[in-house]
Amino acid sequence: MLSKNIDKYLDEVLSRRRRVELVTLLEGYRLSARSEGKSHNTIAIVEASVRYLERFLMANNLSAIIDEIRAAELRQFIVYLKEQPRFFNHRFTKPQSGHLSGHTVNGYLRALQAFWSWLERENFIGDNPFTRLKIPKAPKKVIPIFTEEQLHRLFAAIDTISPIGYRDYTIILTLIDTGIRCSELTNLRLADVNLESRLLKVWGKGNKERLVPIGAKVQKAFWKYLNLYRPEPASPRYDHVFLTRDGRPLTKDRLEAIIERYGNKASITGVRVSPHIFRHTMAVTFLRNGGDVFSLQRIFGHSQLEVLKGYVNLAQADISRVHARNSPADNLELKIPRHPKEKSRLGQVKRQN
Repeated sequence: MLSKNIDKYLDEVLSRRRRVELVTLLEGYRLSARSEGKSHNTIAIVEASVRYLERFLMANNLSAIIDEIRAAELRQFIVYLKEQPRFFNHRFTKPQSGHLSGHTVNGYLRALQAFWSWLERENFIGDNPFTRLKIPKAPKKVIPIFTEEQLHRLFAAIDTISPIGYRDYTIILTLIDTGIRCSELTNLRLADVNLESRLLKVWGKGNKERLVPIGAKVQKAFWKYLNLYRPEPASPRYDHVFLTRDGRPLTKDRLEAIIERYGNKASITGVRVSPHIFRHTMAVTFLRNGGDVFSLQRIFGHSQLEVLKGYVNLAQADISRVHARNSPADNLELKIPRHPKEKSRLGQVKRQN
């Protein structure tokens, strides 16, 4: 009798588990991801993608029960994403002409794939539909970077006399010299700055710690900002390096807005003025100036060299242009020997002309 009751209980539990809706499991995913050291941004992207999928399913009278979402429903969602206008449901930007980019669609699907992998690991599902689904690849595109002239205009747009202006100057100089991410810069603490050794202790994705070197100009800018321009913190617990005018930590959204404002002030066009473009620019410039890809990998905190392939290709293209201008052989005043038959052909051409 007891055995039958246990079996009945287990059947009821399994039945309830199979009827669990998609977003109900988000809290469990969040706790699991945080315990694994995943970044706040990574978790937020997965959560946003799951909620986006749920809205699509509900709007189309499709089930949001985890065991009833199959590859067919996910394929419908992919088609739906490809037809959405750019910046659809964006917090700050109105929808624009054109559809979501391949990179955006790929990002949504990769986030959902990570969520389903977690569901499978935790035995919430018996069958993972992503094993039968081919995620559209993100298209390859040229990495945009700032030109030297654009950087000069950007720095010229900053009023370095004011405390806020000097803070912004130090920020932009740090971004171009180190290529650290926006969140890594805003999370930088006073204890993370070692001016004597010219090193920043940065906490990257997955809460991984790494040391990032800075140049002499950034070292000097940091010293002046910290000793002469940094405002008094609004609270003793605010030990962040970069603070707002009223002494509060600078947020990621605030930093992006500051960078964009200077881009508009400097009338920079043809490239989006954002913290991440400084990362691209630093990588390509570092390689152009003779830096090696292995050192760049350590500075950026990438576990795989494949991520840096785009930077290498762009830097290599630049090297090819430089070689075309400075080819040792092309710049030697040498007469190229000609074959006797070649001379006779050239003579015939001259007589015909």
